[in-house]
Amino acid sequence: MTGQSRPVAVIVDGYTTGNFLPPAFAGIGADVVHVQSSRDLMTSMTLPDLTAYRANIVCDTPEEAARALAEFSPVAVVTGQEPGVEWTDRLNELLGLPGNASATWRARRDKYEMIEALRRAGVRCAEQFKSSDPEEIVAWAERRDEYPVVVKPLASAATDGVAVCVSADEVRKAAEVVLGASDIFETRNREVLVQSYLAGHEYTVDMVTVDGKRYTNGVSRYRKRLRGTHNIYDREDLLDPASPEVAALVEYTSSALDALGVRSGPTHAEVIITPAGPALVEVGARLSGSLAREFQDACVGTNQAHLTALAAVRPQEFLDEYAGKVFTRHKFGALVITATELDGIVEDLDLDALAELEALPSLTNLRIKIKPGGRIKPTVDLYTSTLGVHLATDSAEQLERDYERVQQLKDAVFRLR
Repeated sequence: MTGQSRPVAVIVDGYTTGNFLPPAFAGIGADVVHVQSSRDLMTSMTLPDLTAYRANIVCDTPEEAARALAEFSPVAVVTGQEPGVEWTDRLNELLGLPGNASATWRARRDKYEMIEALRRAGVRCAEQFKSSDPEEIVAWAERRDEYPVVVKPLASAATDGVAVCVSADEVRKAAEVVLGASDIFETRNREVLVQSYLAGHEYTVDMVTVDGKRYTNGVSRYRKRLRGTHNIYDREDLLDPASPEVAALVEYTSSALDALGVRSGPTHAEVIITPAGPALVEVGARLSGSLAREFQDACVGTNQAHLTALAAVRPQEFLDEYAGKVFTRHKFGALVITATELDGIVEDLDLDALAELEALPSLTNLRIKIKPGGRIKPTVDLYTSTLGVHLATDSAEQLERDYERVQQLKDAVFRLR
């Protein structure tokens, strides 16, 4: 736009943690424009705050959107949430901006294509098969004859539809459930994916990339609890970067991102260290779903949203300060993700229980995921977990005490009808 004094960045599908991007861009002196990759907003996710944008562009194709964006002379296009991956890559190409090649976007979005891209590049990965027929999925698992196996949708997130199966009957049921549903991005599942089970501890590796050069802004270890066929999240602990597994995870994840064609932008990878070494579960070409600015700022001195904005608007500054480096841990930190067996309608929240949670010495963020009038039901995935509690402290002992208290209070927060 003629005469504009502030740079403009484009955010495609700024849902959920994509809402951290507008203030991050504002913090470095940039404005943002929002683009929807769908005509209608996706109500299954936390909606973007469109008041934070200079404009919201709704078009049928990236080509139409690129023409509408021309007046803003954008300096970058970034993905707010995974449905926007394809449009982000195409818009960067159409606008002549740095980005990831649109010809390979499926490898960064479709979980089957993702693992096949690793296999072609010689990067350690799971065995897998996909089909629209549950019986073919069962037949693959039976031929392989090595249980457990993992059944899941091709392009969902938040552990939606993921099942760890130990028999043909469990595989069949899980495949039928996936094929009978839509993913969290409101797209009907037409095929289902089955993969070999990766045994070992699971980790997250969060990075931001500019021109193929990366900064690792966090590595955490998951704790999960298996309930039936569902592997339920319990907590996510930030690691000391000097921990022996961190270097191996960073090296492996960078190789995986190279194989997937990630040249720019934020990524959130989930990796299991198997007896043979690290292997990718999946990667999202977007911000971490567990991002909380206050928590990350306290624990590692910055946050992935700020780093993404800096990389997009002032890439050379990002490269000079961060490229090739790994975070420093300033505090012990954990995200507690609470599960429940409660089932019913939430009439109200218990103020005493909430006050006790809010008074925990290490609390930095508390997210109540079910509000009065909402349905609470037994947890099977991240979307049916009840609280997200970020804890940061100088004391490992305090962290454990506060974790235990969260577990004691988690159900007391909710009063059911």
